[in-house]
Amino acid sequence: MKTQTQTFNHLLPIDFDTISTLPESHAWSWSSTASPLDDPCHLPVNDDKSLLPIIDIGKPGAYDLMRHACKKWGAFQVINHGVPLNLFSEIELQARRLFSLPMEQKHLVARPPSGIVGYGSHRIASFFPKLMWSEGYRMMGSPVENARKLWPQDHAKFWYEHYFTCFPTLASASCQILFSRIPSHFEVMEQWQAEMKILIEKIVSMMLGSLGLTHEEDMQWFEPKNGCDRAQCVLQLNSYPMCPDPDRAMGLAPHTDSSLITLLYQGNINGLQVYKDGEGWVAIEPIEGALVVNLGDLMQIVSNGRFKTVLHRAVVNKTHHHVSTAFFYMPPWDAKVLPLRKLVDSDHPPLYRSLMWKEYLEIKKNDFSKALESIRF
Repeated sequence: MKTQTQTFNHLLPIDFDTISTLPESHAWSWSSTASPLDDPCHLPVNDDKSLLPIIDIGKPGAYDLMRHACKKWGAFQVINHGVPLNLFSEIELQARRLFSLPMEQKHLVARPPSGIVGYGSHRIASFFPKLMWSEGYRMMGSPVENARKLWPQDHAKFWYEHYFTCFPTLASASCQILFSRIPSHFEVMEQWQAEMKILIEKIVSMMLGSLGLTHEEDMQWFEPKNGCDRAQCVLQLNSYPMCPDPDRAMGLAPHTDSSLITLLYQGNINGLQVYKDGEGWVAIEPIEGALVVNLGDLMQIVSNGRFKTVLHRAVVNKTHHHVSTAFFYMPPWDAKVLPLRKLVDSDHPPLYRSLMWKEYLEIKKNDFSKALESIRF
């Protein structure tokens, strides 16, 4: 009988800690003349280009800046967003804690082939001929059940004892009191998801407001139905281990998100890059306490092409283990998606046909890079 690890082998990353040279399975080739999708690896980054917009959403001009960024870039960084700064260090600590577990322990929460949540390779991996130098963990809602599988003992106690074993000098009474105040893994994940949802709904409202719309009157699937929140949210933790040959490896291959928008926290290590027409790949410099906003395919659809989805990727390096978090915001499976009616007129005919959200996701799953084009009139 096949073990769970064998059954899910096609979804599971290699054990990066045991690799000293880049395997051929992870070695990407590239051409200086190829398009960013035909050759997703290394089209060179040109440093002589404009920087991704940084928007303070508390300032009066934020709406205009946001509209411009959504049209020209499909992405921007947001500051003064109201998310507690201490939560950034806590979410990074807990992400590193999870990915530092032994591989056999992470396999206990492996994502099944048809599943959405759990540990494994990135879901876009099957669309590329080479494997990516990364691992991921997805959750929807509370991660408490998986946390219990990963840390069968008392979660906090396991964490403290691990540190005190590795660093005996920290085992003083005062240090133990300090460590005892660290929130548990699932407490941090739940708080992060709650903060991201509040912020993402504010940003979406501002985006639509910049076009003269309000989601209350134009996007009914945002509203609670029968007392239940209709939006779907997914939190993805990403790990990009140190790579022995980063110039031939790819952390996360170029892709657009299917979501309405995605909030990304990339930590303080470079890795994220976005593609800008006419300029090529642009490296996104991390800003302490900032979040990157990526527009997804759905935003391009509902805005009738006024806003653009953004092609982005993640590269790796030789000296730093990079972790990040991505929070995806989407409608319910049964939502009908189409260009918003107030953005369609005689001068701006609808660019995309109406379809159910689950239908679009099925198209994206089967026609990865051409999904948007396939539903265009």
